[in-house]
Amino acid sequence: MTIQLDTPFSIKDLTLRNRTVMAPMCQYSVERRDGIATDWHFVHYTSRAIGGVGLIIVEMTNVEPDGRITDNCLGLWSDEQIPALKRIVDAAHRHGAKIGIQIAHAGRKAQDAETPVAPSAIAFDEKYKTPRALSTEEVKGMVVKFGEAARRAVEAGFDTIELHGAHGYLLHQFHSPKANKRQDEYGQDLTLFGREVIGQVKKHMPEGMPLLFRISALEYAEGGYDLAQGIELCRAYRDAGVDVFHISSGGDGAPSPSRRPTVEPGYQVHAAEAVKEALGVPVIAVGILEDPKVAAGVLKDGKADMVAVARGLLRDPHWAIRAIEATGGNFRSFVPVPYERGF
Repeated sequence: MTIQLDTPFSIKDLTLRNRTVMAPMCQYSVERRDGIATDWHFVHYTSRAIGGVGLIIVEMTNVEPDGRITDNCLGLWSDEQIPALKRIVDAAHRHGAKIGIQIAHAGRKAQDAETPVAPSAIAFDEKYKTPRALSTEEVKGMVVKFGEAARRAVEAGFDTIELHGAHGYLLHQFHSPKANKRQDEYGQDLTLFGREVIGQVKKHMPEGMPLLFRISALEYAEGGYDLAQGIELCRAYRDAGVDVFHISSGGDGAPSPSRRPTVEPGYQVHAAEAVKEALGVPVIAVGILEDPKVAAGVLKDGKADMVAVARGLLRDPHWAIRAIEATGGNFRSFVPVPYERGF
């Protein structure tokens, strides 16, 4: 069977109407700095559900106030943040989409925190504040905070949860040898923090809810880990309970000349394919895949199970419908009745 953009996808109790994914993209649109989603978030995500996306992943949503990139980012550290997210979830469901949320902590990349925290007291670069290294007990407390955020996500009705282990944020910092210079158990085993977070999060998830993990499968800065090492990170996280990997790369600092990627359509797909082949797990490919033919080709060639689009969905809320139409799929089944005249 040839997989196309309009082909449904199922894993555990989650069934998507098609293979298109809205990648999480920070909106920096929280108004009162309380981490609560606003009308902007409601319209932003609901319009992509109307536009035919199979799986929407809500932007990086943080487990504590100082875990945000900025004070205008979303949070899941309080039960007061649940109702506004549930409103978004319910609307996405009414329009046929499934919806997940990306749970995270910015670590040393928390720009508005007075003193950011990190595995080690190493600044991301000269533009960022020098963080404070978390104590061993604080690391264990952070694991619990991820679990509590997952509980709130489940209460809000999300269909899946994604952990953000990419782009230089806290989970990535712990498994990166450049950022983690600890001498305790969390430095001796660079995957320990991530594995404990996975275990704690899964305690709060229904058995049939899949867990996604976004990972930088390779780093680009000097001394960063390569794809073979990235696959071993994924292996550890798969064995800890991850069901689907969302494969990105980099975000760990300025690329060295010898490791700098050529940023072009599909430039990260090779990493997604490598993880899929090595570990036998479903993967989401991402990285300039907004050209429908490129996105469809990734699926047709079996390099990934789903394709995620970010900036293309900022420009066009109906990208999924248009992409399925452009590649000969059954786009009409995803067009809302009030919009049928437009097609």
